[in-house]
This record gives sequence, C-alpha cells and structure tokens, in this order.
Amino acid sequence: MPDEAAPAPVKRAVPDVLLAFDYGRRRIGVACGDSVSRTASPLGGVVVGPTGPQWRTIDELMHDWQPTMLVVGLPYNVDGSEGAAAGEARGFASELAKRYERRVELIDERYSSLEAESRLRGERESGIRKRRVAKIDVDAAAACVILERWLNS
Repeated sequence: MPDEAAPAPVKRAVPDVLLAFDYGRRRIGVACGDSVSRTASPLGGVVVGPTGPQWRTIDELMHDWQPTMLVVGLPYNVDGSEGAAAGEARGFASELAKRYERRVELIDERYSSLEAESRLRGERESGIRKRRVAKIDVDAAAACVILERWLNS
C-alpha cells in the first residue's frame, strides 16, 4: 500500500482583540471586539476626573483583554473639521500608545453617540433591554459603533 500524504494542518485565524474608546471629558466609553467576528461589545466606561482618566481602570481592561490594538474615536464637526475635543482625544490616544505600547488608530466618531442612543432605544422598546439607559451605557455603545466602523473600514 503506497504511503498516503498526511493532510495539511488546518490554519485557523487567531483573532486580534481590540479595545475602542469613546473619549469624553467626564466619561470614556469602552468596547471590545475582535478581527474575526468583526463585532463589538460594550464594556462600560472609565471616569474622567480633574486629574484625567482613571488609568487604573484602563490598566485592568488592558490586563483582562490583552488587546493587540486600540481604537479611539476622533470628534469631527458636521462639516468635516475637527471638533473642539479633538485635541484632547488625540492626547488621550497618544497617552494610550505610550503607556501600553500598542498601535492606536483614530477614526471619525461623528454621530456615534446618536447611533448608540438609537440602538439602545430600540433595545428598550423591543424589550431586549429591561433597565433604563444610563449615560455610561450610551458611551459604551458609542465605543461599539466606533470599533465596528473601524473593523468595517
């Protein structure tokens, strides 16, 4: 009986885990997703105080999720110019890159909060969501929108 060739090993795509941030002056919404499913899930938020973001919370998220890359929403105005908070969002993205030595990408976050509110309102109306929608829920859902935009761009 002739030797049969062994089947080639199946290569499976290892998903890249990504964290996305919807930067705000009071709260930063956070979402997690991966490059295979191309979907995002809300993780909650990080409080921003007088001295800046609660970095300990971000440290815990980085430790728990071990993302390969980070995405930060960059606020633009309707006309395509950068919004008032764009400089702060860029500074936050720069600090993330420095602290965690990860690639950080910026993406247009225009209307992400409106889209997030609409999604959450729809979940509430359909009965999927039982509790009221808090501001942090909107921020985390906006981070999902930001990450999904990046994944689909």
